Amino acid sequence: MTPEEIAARMTGALDRMADGRVEAFLPSPMVQNHAAFIEQLDDGTLACLWFGGTLEGRADISVYASTLTPGSSAWSPAVQLSNDPRRSEQNPVLTRNRKGQWLLFHTAQPSGNQDECLLRAREVSIAGGTLARGAPRTIDLPLGTFIRGRFVRRADGAWMMPVFRCISRPGLRWNGSFDTAGVALSTDDGRTWSLSEVPGSVGSVHMTIVPLDGSHMAAFYRRRQSDFVHRSESRDGGGLTWSAPEPTDVPNNNSSINVIRLADGRLAMACNPASAATSSDRRASLYDEIEEGDARPDASGGCSPIWGVPRAPLSLCVSTDGGKTFPLRRIIDDSPGTCLSNNSIGGRNKELSYPYLLQDPEGAIHVAYTYFRRAIKYVRLPKGWIDGELS
Repeated sequence: MTPEEIAARMTGALDRMADGRVEAFLPSPMVQNHAAFIEQLDDGTLACLWFGGTLEGRADISVYASTLTPGSSAWSPAVQLSNDPRRSEQNPVLTRNRKGQWLLFHTAQPSGNQDECLLRAREVSIAGGTLARGAPRTIDLPLGTFIRGRFVRRADGAWMMPVFRCISRPGLRWNGSFDTAGVALSTDDGRTWSLSEVPGSVGSVHMTIVPLDGSHMAAFYRRRQSDFVHRSESRDGGGLTWSAPEPTDVPNNNSSINVIRLADGRLAMACNPASAATSSDRRASLYDEIEEGDARPDASGGCSPIWGVPRAPLSLCVSTDGGKTFPLRRIIDDSPGTCLSNNSIGGRNKELSYPYLLQDPEGAIHVAYTYFRRAIKYVRLPKGWIDGELS
C-alpha cells in the first residue's frame, strides 16, 4: 500500500479476515507512527500507545494512545499523552502500581542523541475508555537509560524495569556501539530506583523479562549486531543477577522483539526473523536523516552495529523449552521490509516492526506493530491460530 492508501484505512475500524483474524489501522493525526505498546485494562478495554510525529528523533515526536472498549467496532481517536517541544518522546510503557493507578513511562531525547535521553513517568487517568495525562516527572536514573519491555512485579511487590543503557562517549556521536542491558529495581512503586547490569551484554538491548517457574526468569534481547535474538537467565528470585546473553535460534535484524508466556506455558515471540546474514541492505545509522550539522564522528569500539536490514516478515515464533529454541514459526504479516529510510510519507519504508503482544483471558493473542512507519496496525489472532486451528 502507498502512504495515502494506508492513511485512508487509519479509521480504527475492525475488519474480520478469512482465517479468523481481526485487523485494524489505528487512528492518528501524525504522519509517522512507531513503537507500539499494548495492554488490557481492568474492564477489558485494550489500550495501545505509541509515538508519533514527522520523523523519529525530531522534537515533534510525542506519545499517543488509542483504546478499544469491549464490544466496540473501532479503536478510539488518538489522544496525546506527552508534550515536550524540545525532546523526542519515545518508547511508551504502561504499568500499574500497587494502588491500581496506571503510570506511563517513556523516553525523551534531544534529536538522535539517545545517550542524552531522560526517562519520565506520569500518572494516566482513564474515564469512559479515554486516557488522559498527568504531569511528568523525571526518573532518577543515568542519562541514556532507555525502556521498551514490560515491567515485572516480583512476589515481594518490587518492580523490575528492564532497561538498556545508551552509553555516552565524550566527543563522539551515539550509534549504539556501547549499548548494554540492565534491570532497574524499585521497592517503593517507582519513586526511587537502583540499577544492576547484565554482564556481557554489549549490543544486547530491548530486554524483555519473562518469569518462568519458581525463581527462574528468562530475558530476551534485540541485537545491535544484527545476528540472533539473545537470551539470558536469572535464578536468584529477584532478577538481580543474570547470565550473559547467548544466541537463540531466531535471527535478529537489530529491530525490536517482544516475548510473552502463554497460558499453556509456551513462550511466544513476535519478531522479524531476519539478520545481516540474510540481506546486504545497510544504512549509516538509525538517525542518518536528521544528523546534518552534527560534525562529531560516530562512536567506535564496543560492538559494530548494523542498521538497515529489512524488517519483515512479522512472525510469531513459539518455544516449548523456555525460549532456548523456537521451532514453530507463523507469519502474521509480510512485506519487503525495506527500512533504509525512516521517512513515512515518501513510500520508501516498508517495515513491519516493533511488535507488542498480549494474550487475553479467552486465549486470543493481540498484536500491535509498526506498518511502513505510517501507521500502527492491530491484529487479533484467535485461540488456536498458532497451531493452525481456527476458533
